Amino acid sequence: MTVLVAYASVHGSTRSIAERVGAVLTEHGERVEVRTMSSVRNADSYEAFVLGSAVHSRAWLDEATGFLERERNTLAERPVWLFSVGMPAALRGPWRGYGPKEEALLADDLHRMLAIREHRLFSGVFRREHIPLAGRLVCRLLGLRYGDYRDWPEIDAWATKIAGELKPPGSAPAAESAPRPGPP
Repeated sequence: MTVLVAYASVHGSTRSIAERVGAVLTEHGERVEVRTMSSVRNADSYEAFVLGSAVHSRAWLDEATGFLERERNTLAERPVWLFSVGMPAALRGPWRGYGPKEEALLADDLHRMLAIREHRLFSGVFRREHIPLAGRLVCRLLGLRYGDYRDWPEIDAWATKIAGELKPPGSAPAAESAPRPGPP
């Protein structure tokens, strides 16, 4: 089975998470291609999909939603997992509860577009230079903190779960691999 792990990224967090998911799936014996959504010309040649996008203004990037719309028929016939990369882990104080709400909103919007196996919201890297001055002021007022919030063990566990779901019934599970530090 060939799995496409495709992504739409602005600052690189979504790309790094897609690469990590692809590496874990490969370790579990899957044939994987990791690509930007804009570079995919023939989605029909893949048997399963793990698709991710950065989240800006509580929505997937246009490149990603365009891919879902363009490939809707192919995606409807195959297993699809989705992930979003936002900043729920950067939220502090009373805003901390916003992350699960954002995940639910994103999942609802994405489920309206197509049937999926699962959606996850991960945190990415949040740097001062990623946002304009007005945004930095709002972030300061909200108490957001800059940093690398990627949770590699959580990402690895999710990718391992996907690998297990891709295996045919009755096949032997892949051996557990030792946790890896940091990005691939």
